[in-house]
Amino acid sequence: MSTTVSMSINGLPVQHEIEERTLLVTFIRDVCRLTGTHIGCDTAQCGACTVHLNGRAIKSCSILAVQAQGAQITTIEGIAKDGNLHPMQEAFKVHHGLQCGYCTPGMIMSAIDLVNKIPHPTKDEIREQLDGNLCRCTGYHNIVHAVHEASRLMNP
Repeated sequence: MSTTVSMSINGLPVQHEIEERTLLVTFIRDVCRLTGTHIGCDTAQCGACTVHLNGRAIKSCSILAVQAQGAQITTIEGIAKDGNLHPMQEAFKVHHGLQCGYCTPGMIMSAIDLVNKIPHPTKDEIREQLDGNLCRCTGYHNIVHAVHEASRLMNP
């Protein structure tokens, strides 16, 4: 059965007819063609699909697109402003908080949410709060440094 879903993605109105069982991550990637949000595990374990729904980080493989009806969604494509990287993106770049990059969009979206909730997190708090995002490459050391630095940039 199909239904029409409407929401805002990265500040732009979006409306499409979809199957009711379509996951939000599938809607974002396949219908809206915003492929920065990655599909990693399909079980809400890895965090690669993390986006912001009404300002809060969620794993977009864990909800249906119809559950986001009327919501404000922000993906990794929507955080840079006026051609400038978001401070979290810049910190990941400067501190080499990535290697293969597959987890990076979800990690950045989770990290922004973390810093919005805890403006000046300690490195231990960063490690604890990002435990729902898996990275197979980096060992997290540079990710933690990047988030710590970005928290200073985002909250001087």
